[in-house]
Amino acid sequence: MTVWLLGDHLHPEHHVLDGADRVLLIEATDFADRRPYHSQKLGLVFAAMRHARGRLRDAGYEVAYHRADTFGDGLDAHFDAHPNDDLQLMHPPSHGAGERLRELVETRGGSLTLVDDDRFLCPPDAFDEWASEASSTPRGDGGAVETFRHEAFYRFMRRREDVLLDGDDPVGEQWNFDEENRETPPDDWAPPPVPRFEPDDLTRETLDWVEATFDTWGDPEGFAWPVTREEALSALDHFVTHRLPAFGPYQDAMVGGEWALAHSLLSSSLNLGLLGPREVTDAAVDAWERDEAPLRSVEGFVRQVLGWREFVRHVYRRTMPDLTEGDLLDRSRDLPPLYYDGETRMRCLDEAVSHVYDHGYAHHIERLMVLANFATLYGADPHELTEWFHLGFVDAYHWVTAPNVLGMGTFATDAFTSKPYVSSGNYVDRMSDHCAACPYDVDATTGEGACPFNALYWDFLETHEETLRGTGRMGLMYSHVDRKSSEEWDAIRERATRLRERAAAGTL
Repeated sequence: MTVWLLGDHLHPEHHVLDGADRVLLIEATDFADRRPYHSQKLGLVFAAMRHARGRLRDAGYEVAYHRADTFGDGLDAHFDAHPNDDLQLMHPPSHGAGERLRELVETRGGSLTLVDDDRFLCPPDAFDEWASEASSTPRGDGGAVETFRHEAFYRFMRRREDVLLDGDDPVGEQWNFDEENRETPPDDWAPPPVPRFEPDDLTRETLDWVEATFDTWGDPEGFAWPVTREEALSALDHFVTHRLPAFGPYQDAMVGGEWALAHSLLSSSLNLGLLGPREVTDAAVDAWERDEAPLRSVEGFVRQVLGWREFVRHVYRRTMPDLTEGDLLDRSRDLPPLYYDGETRMRCLDEAVSHVYDHGYAHHIERLMVLANFATLYGADPHELTEWFHLGFVDAYHWVTAPNVLGMGTFATDAFTSKPYVSSGNYVDRMSDHCAACPYDVDATTGEGACPFNALYWDFLETHEETLRGTGRMGLMYSHVDRKSSEEWDAIRERATRLRERAAAGTL
């Protein structure tokens, strides 16, 4: 029996390896020709695979490693050496991938058995059982529509995995500490150090090959992501020791010149399979039990991994392919060029795009409340924005980007969020120091120097009023809409139109 490990199945203790006669890895490169991926993303994936090859051989496995244009080409080479081989593969989370790979194997005379993916804690049948009881919303006609709400699932997972519980209740007498975790750092706060993993010879060779072979986007220099299991464990230890204590209170903050703050920077390692979800949550909980990290920081991290990461994987599974085939708000504008060249005077957008360009990463508030927020208010096609996230972020895979961008980021679907996550410049001002140094005035809505977020926000609410007025928690915002005079609306519309023209021309 041959175990086939994909490039994001790199944990050395995956259950699929039990009893393996050999291990198959196929370094297929055709996907990298389809988009101008961030050079650091491609370098990370390929370097991690090449390092895993050596580690598996050192552990005593017979490893068949094929570099090929496509998976089909790699399978041709494998079955030439091992005719009629039986393969076993963890079920990939991307929609339809498992069946496509099974077909490739079977047309070459082999067989493929798909087994549970232990990069996640909640198997499909457990989520489906929860969803059947918790995710039905009544309709006026007596029927029901399937919806998914994260908070209920998060509590289900805390109980299922017995994490941060006192009996059947949460430790600290509350399930989440969102309200306490919205602080901005004081002026004299210094972010904890950022871990760096300098490329060894194999990684450097891989990075150079990526640059010479593919049409990439982003800065190839400064690569410092973990590419081995050992480096990923070191990154986890670094986070728990140096960054976790401050993570909670400042997890929603944005500070000029700081791309990492106290965030874990572990998502790429989790999504490659170099780390497992249980080991990272256990490490955080252990720090709290040793009184080395506050509960609100630990709970906030646990919610991201045990709650949100597991949740979006299954929402994606349950809502595909419909998730990626429409837009609740019917938007079609091209994404402004600033997302690719970073040319804008808006300091918050300039910072966020620069972080992605320089590192292949921006933290979740920059993703949601700056990058996705602006694209949503501008009216960009949410599917193009999804593609941009997919090509630009080192931790992005289709099962990650599609639900996050199309659901939370742009409200292209209401399958698992009850309102669009949009805001005026007020949110950015409250959660960052960007506005103080920005040439735009965050307190002004109209006029040449007014913050673009403001007019675009009100124009967005008016444009989509028929869809949004009765949605979720939008009542307060529409009470403000109702109080604006016709003169104010004329000025807002004019300002929003000019902003969109300038953004499209690359002169915002």
